[in-house]
Amino acid sequence: MVQNEKLFDQFPPVTTKEWMDKINTDLKGADFNKTLVWKTNEGFEVKPFYRMEDIENLMYINTLPGVFPYIRGTKIKNNNWLVRQNIEVTDYSEANRKALTILMKGVDSLGFIIVNPESINGNNFNILLKDIQLEAIEINFRSNGKAKEIVDLINNYVRKSGSDPLKIKGAFEADPLSRLMLNGTLCIPPEQGFDYLASVVNSATFLPKFRTVHLNASNFNNAGADIVQELAFGISMGSEYMAQLTGRGISAEVAAAKIRFSFGTGPNYFPEIAKLRAARLLWSVIINGFHPANGENIKMDVHCVTSEWNKTVFDPNVNLLRTQTEAMSAIIGGTDSLTVEPFDIVFRHPDEFSERIARNQQLILKEEAYFDKVSDPAAGSYYIESLTSLIAENAWELFLEIEDRGGFLSCLKSGWVQKKLAESASMRRKDIASGKEILLGTNRFPDINEKVLSGIDFTRVFKSPVLANDLEIEPIKLFRGSEEQERMRLETDRGKNSRL
Repeated sequence: MVQNEKLFDQFPPVTTKEWMDKINTDLKGADFNKTLVWKTNEGFEVKPFYRMEDIENLMYINTLPGVFPYIRGTKIKNNNWLVRQNIEVTDYSEANRKALTILMKGVDSLGFIIVNPESINGNNFNILLKDIQLEAIEINFRSNGKAKEIVDLINNYVRKSGSDPLKIKGAFEADPLSRLMLNGTLCIPPEQGFDYLASVVNSATFLPKFRTVHLNASNFNNAGADIVQELAFGISMGSEYMAQLTGRGISAEVAAAKIRFSFGTGPNYFPEIAKLRAARLLWSVIINGFHPANGENIKMDVHCVTSEWNKTVFDPNVNLLRTQTEAMSAIIGGTDSLTVEPFDIVFRHPDEFSERIARNQQLILKEEAYFDKVSDPAAGSYYIESLTSLIAENAWELFLEIEDRGGFLSCLKSGWVQKKLAESASMRRKDIASGKEILLGTNRFPDINEKVLSGIDFTRVFKSPVLANDLEIEPIKLFRGSEEQERMRLETDRGKNSRL
């Protein structure tokens, strides 16, 4: 009688000690830690190999996708995400035409960036949304003001169009804490800003899937923060919003359902995957502490955008490779929607070609690589599970320190957040200058004969923030890692009379 045997039963187990003995033999006396152990920007020591024993004591390891604490994602049957593209709105008719065009080319999440808030009215919104099937896509708005007016216009448009309000997904990207952080001041005192935000949340209750707080943690990423800082500061901002909204009479479940997180995705492939898994874990714990009546709203809604921090003006086609691995990290990490920025966005206004390539980068991952088919494909990876635990533990420790100091707003007013970001940014600048952190085409393998592409916009390359006269706080500084090297190269190319 033939007996079935498991394939791996034919191979004896190998202990960690046996692996280490073999590695040390092959190293021929070289130090294991100095040769093979990698130290991250966060101070983690990453080993060259991991085993089951590294994760067997993790409490959440046997949870399933869609189950609290959502470390394995909020999606059960697949890993689908929304492909987002932003449109600057100066001409409402032209913006509508562009939206209808890109919706036929694979985009299912629109981001309308309204340049002039004074142009917001019912007639223009009718033009902007004409023939767009709101139930079939996600629709998002960003404007420097008039949040409540936009929400009211969307409510009215949905009612008049006969659309099902339960199926309308999207957001108005209100984020007063980020505006305060970037500009150093708000047009109204922060407490009044939170009052206004609460009124916007109440106005959007007609659309339960339409979010009104879009928390831009990506700003920390683009200010030089490491992964732990971005995550800790981001969830601290979220906790601040929850406290401010619930303190104004909004229930915890409604407040949680109106918050969306936007994370920047950088070049550290596996840590960026682990970051999103850790983010959902920590946010579930925080929201659970507010005792929401509806457990469904504990789930974190995540948007990701490829980082600007590591993008370059010289050798810009390398930016395509950077954004592709970043997109892969965000998707495998379980993002709900994703913006892949065009490769030329840091030095000129993207054209149709660069926008098409950015769209197709996501479509290739979805339609050809099938990244949307499997829920939490990173699950069970000893390495990623270990990174997830490390990032979560360290981010939680930093979050608790912020809480001990009075919360995010207090730390922002005292300058503590700015100090932490400046320290991290300074270290990363030094690492790039010394070559410890590599930017291909900038501090490694630069083409000294390369000429800058045409149409360069120096206001994009070297951003100078417009500051108010009376600053309430010190604003954080956004920058790219290659800026200093690019400035020197451009000044050399343009001569002593450079206008930079």
